[in-house]
Amino acid sequence: MRYVFSFVLASLLALVSPVLAQDSDAEAVPELQILQADSIDLNDFLWVARPLIVFADSPADPRFSEQLELIERRPTPLLERDVVVILDSDRSSESALRTQLRPRGFMLVIMGKDGEIELRKPAPWNVREITRTIDKMPLRQQEIRAGE
Repeated sequence: MRYVFSFVLASLLALVSPVLAQDSDAEAVPELQILQADSIDLNDFLWVARPLIVFADSPADPRFSEQLELIERRPTPLLERDVVVILDSDRSSESALRTQLRPRGFMLVIMGKDGEIELRKPAPWNVREITRTIDKMPLRQQEIRAGE
């Protein structure tokens, strides 16, 4: 009896394994885009994504590291809100973003899909605080009502 049970279990696993593997391949999980600011043009994101820009004078800034950790810990709520994370941790780079937004040390900027600056913060924020701010935006409210 014990051998029959083992055989049945092994047969079931053999049948189910390819199906499970096929399902996991078919459902590619989207990843949160984290981009470097070097050649970013904010116009590329108009009406497509909400830029979340993290500035620091150095990648060694503890606030910069903390912000990245907070974002990487809970990327799903940001993905649901079409957020693209843009990093600029080189003060000397004088990127177009630095010229446009003029950060002083660490700065977190949340922008809407319309390209407007919604919030500037001089300290790290967790994903819950970021998403609550995004959810108050008129366009996001419209998306919620439409079921997007």
